[in-house]
Amino acid sequence: MKILEAVSRAAGKYMAVLVLAAAAVSLFLPEAALWVRTGWINWLLMLVMFGMGLTLRTEDFLCVIRRPRDILIGCLGQFIIMPLLAFGLGRAFGLETALLAGVILVGACPGGTASNVVTYLAKGDVPLSVGMTSVNTLLAPVLTPAITYLFLHTGVAVDVWGMFLSILQVVIVPIALGLILNRFFGAQARQAARVLPLVSVLAICLIVMAVVSHNAERIRTTGAAVTAVVVLHNLLGYACGFGLARALKLDTAKTKALSIEIGMQNSGLAASLAGTAFSALPMAAVPGALFSVWHNISGALLANLFRRDGRTERRG
Repeated sequence: MKILEAVSRAAGKYMAVLVLAAAAVSLFLPEAALWVRTGWINWLLMLVMFGMGLTLRTEDFLCVIRRPRDILIGCLGQFIIMPLLAFGLGRAFGLETALLAGVILVGACPGGTASNVVTYLAKGDVPLSVGMTSVNTLLAPVLTPAITYLFLHTGVAVDVWGMFLSILQVVIVPIALGLILNRFFGAQARQAARVLPLVSVLAICLIVMAVVSHNAERIRTTGAAVTAVVVLHNLLGYACGFGLARALKLDTAKTKALSIEIGMQNSGLAASLAGTAFSALPMAAVPGALFSVWHNISGALLANLFRRDGRTERRG
C-alpha cells in the first residue's frame, strides 16, 4: 500500500507532465492511443467525480453558509466571465462552428477538482476553493446547458435536456455516492483517498487520449487557432479572477482561490458533454481535451508564482 501511495503522490506531483505526454503521443502517434475508446469518457469522468465526492465532507459545505458573499462572487465570476471570454475569443479567431461550440462548452462548465489542488499548492484559501467548486458543480446541471444554449442556439442545435441528464449522471450522482460513502465509512474513504491522485491522473490522461487520438488529423490542421484560444481563455480567466478579487478588496488567500477557480475549468466534463450536446460535431470535444492539457501546466506554473510572490503574500 505504501508503494502505491508513493506512486500516487508522484502522479499528482507530475500530473501536468503526464497529461502533456499523453496528449503528445495521441496527437503524433494516434495509432498508439486509438485503443482508448471515446465511449469510455463518461465512465472515466464518473470515476474522477466519485473520487472528488469521496474526499468531501458535509462540513465542506458549511462554507456556503458562513461565507455566502465569497461563494456568490465565485459563482458569478465562473458562469459569467468564462462563457463571455469563450464566445469573444472564438469569434475573434474565427473558429469553425464545432470548435466554437466546444470552446463555449468549456467556458460554461464549472471548475474542476484540479483547482482545489492548485489552490492548496499556491497557499490559497482551500475551503473557499472547495466551496466554490462544490456549489458551481451542483449548479452545473442547470447553468451549463442554459449558458451553452444562450450563446449557440441561433447557429447550432443544442441538446439541453440531454446535457442536463448527462451532468446528473456523470457529475452529481458519482459525487453524491462518494460523499455518502465518506459520511458512513470515513476511515475506509480516507484510506482510499490516498491513491485517488493516481486514479484521477490516469483517468484524465485516458480522456485526453480518447479525444485527441480519434481527432488527431483534424487537430493538426486546425490546431494553431484553437490552441491559441484555449491558452488565452485560461490565462485571461486567471487574470479576470485576480482583478475581480482585487477590485472587491479580497484578502490574498481569497484572491488566489478566486483567480484559480475561475481560470481552471472542468474540461473533462466539457469533452464528455460534447458528445451529448453536439453529437453531429465530433470536433466539439477537442477544446475540452486541449484545455485539460494546458490548464494543468499553467496551474502548476501559477501555483509556483503565487507561492514565490513576496508582495502578494504581504498583502494578506
